[in-house]
Amino acid sequence: MTYTHPHRPTRPLTAPAALRRALPVAAALLLAAAGATTATATTAGPLPVTDPAPAAGGPGADWLELTVTPGAGRSGDPRGALLLCDPPQGHSRAAEACAELTAAHGDVRAVPRRDAVCPLLYAPVAVRARGQWDGRPVDYRETFANRCELEAATGAVFALDD
Repeated sequence: MTYTHPHRPTRPLTAPAALRRALPVAAALLLAAAGATTATATTAGPLPVTDPAPAAGGPGADWLELTVTPGAGRSGDPRGALLLCDPPQGHSRAAEACAELTAAHGDVRAVPRRDAVCPLLYAPVAVRARGQWDGRPVDYRETFANRCELEAATGAVFALDD
């Protein structure tokens, strides 16, 4: 006999949403750590001390962890992606997003605003971009009145649904 609580519906056992969202980031970090471990293991003797700035600004250094949450960040199911720009990957418009961010020097606020006629509909959407661009840390957060306002202000950067 199976007992169920009359006020709590049973749910199938699934991975928590937070775990599913964290998997792409964890995979990228593991790959980066594996590359560092391989480099350390193949070097004979102590590692030479070098200036970290050239490595940080080198190829493959531009990446952003993107999150889009409907409902001003308090509700809704957030979507996320890891945007990499060498080569562009992470979502369907990654090449366009990387080009816009490169022109804006990695500053999401500096992405040129597109002309758009957006409806006067309040359906808030919160976005966040964390990562690094040209060796500098990026941490951008903003809440927009609706998706139209988001796309007009940020171009293809947060186009995770396309």
